[in-house]
Amino acid sequence: MVQVRADALRGHVAALFAAAGVPQEDAALVADTLVRADLWGHSSHGVMRAPWYLDRLRTGVMTPVTAPETVVDAGAICVIDGRDGVGQVIAHRAMTDAIRRARQHGVGIISVRLSNHHGALGYFTRMAAEQGCIGFLAANGSPAMAPWGGRKQMIGTNPWSIAAPAGRHAPMMLDIANTVVARGKIFLARQKGQPIPLGWAIDAEGRPTTDPIAALSGVILPMAEHKGYAISLMMDVLSGVLSGSSVMTEVNGPYVADKRSGSGHFVMALDIARFGPLDAFERRIEGMIAEIKAVPRAEGFDEVFYPGEIEARNEARHLREGLDLPRKSLDGLLAAGARHGVAGPESW
Repeated sequence: MVQVRADALRGHVAALFAAAGVPQEDAALVADTLVRADLWGHSSHGVMRAPWYLDRLRTGVMTPVTAPETVVDAGAICVIDGRDGVGQVIAHRAMTDAIRRARQHGVGIISVRLSNHHGALGYFTRMAAEQGCIGFLAANGSPAMAPWGGRKQMIGTNPWSIAAPAGRHAPMMLDIANTVVARGKIFLARQKGQPIPLGWAIDAEGRPTTDPIAALSGVILPMAEHKGYAISLMMDVLSGVLSGSSVMTEVNGPYVADKRSGSGHFVMALDIARFGPLDAFERRIEGMIAEIKAVPRAEGFDEVFYPGEIEARNEARHLREGLDLPRKSLDGLLAAGARHGVAGPESW
């Protein structure tokens, strides 16, 4: 592991994307989303992914200058064609528009087709929470799990996130895949040369495995067995079918450098003030958190956390003390910098 400063890391990643033809403002956004994931402790969605995105820009399957097209504009509802642009940029614009529409109509819903992978979904739902809204975002991805009872990759992890303001606390935030674990965590284990726990995946022959390489060529298991499979399929309905984007085996992941993604998103914002006073909502959330944290603790637990609290604490600590990155992640960034003529910072 190598300790780095978040600002140095953010600046280097932004410079890489700018050198690849992404406009400066968009490059800074992509860098911020990736570094924020690392700050939260979710390195599976952090800067480890930057070289994958850069390879997709190089082959032309992801367009550096993002120019989404509005296909349907109907009051609270909008459909956007992302036109293979940068996923983070599309998701940011979609959530910004959802919040704007929620201010007008109480709810804003943006259906997105033909986008790309866009990192940790919580980055975007927290945008809504920080502006007095409840944010929801679902996305579909490339095949990772099998239909329940099968052993062929067919359905994506299809993550989803909900975030809400929590008064004096950091926003309450859920950001999960529908598999036992996000596929990025298996990539991270492979990068670190570590085994994965039993119960995460089965190999191509349907046998339980602790080998991340065998897991990636096999099937990642759904959370809660048949329930995770069913939830994932319904998230594909919201993000892929509804938007007119690719679905199931038609979607390609960010680590595939030469195929269009086809990922779709479902983005929603609810203006809390339309339902009742925002301060009353926040007091109720604060009350929920107080009650949760006062519960008697089970054996082996020192504290009970509300969703999003660990990420907020990690971010504060990492900004103060620095980030620990796997050496391979840093080497990947430096190698990408060499290809794009971007030198690393003098000090990390």
